Parts: sequence; structure tokens; C-alpha cells
Amino acid sequence: MLKNFLLRKMLKSKLQDVPAEEQEKIFLMIEKNPELFQKIALEAQEKIKNGKDQMTAMMEVMQDHQEELKKMM
Repeated sequence: MLKNFLLRKMLKSKLQDVPAEEQEKIFLMIEKNPELFQKIALEAQEKIKNGKDQMTAMMEVMQDHQEELKKMM
């Protein structure tokens, strides 16, 4: 419960330009499958360590997991 609250607060600050309705969809997806988003974050961090910029790394990892993300939506 506290973990979800803290996660929502952190994400809300990062997604401040995203409409509230879209933010809620993102929160629900993360709560539904936190392991997938943990895996995505770790893979992105690895790509960043290997010299890619953050945006490129995230785009590549998200494309790799595109099918899983579509199923969640």
C-alpha cells in the first residue's frame, strides 16, 4: 500500500504533462504487472550503461516488449 502510494507520487511528478486520465491508465498497468515494468527498467538501465541515451534505450526496450504491453491495454 505504501509502496503503491510512493510509486504514484514519483510517477505523478515525472508525468506532470500527461493528462490525469492517461496517468491513471499507466498506474493501473504498472499495478497489474509490476514485474514487467521492473524488467523494462532494468533492461533500459543496462542499455544506458552501454552508452545509449535514455530516450533511445527506453524506446528500444519498449519495442522489445510491445506485444506484452498491448495485451495489458
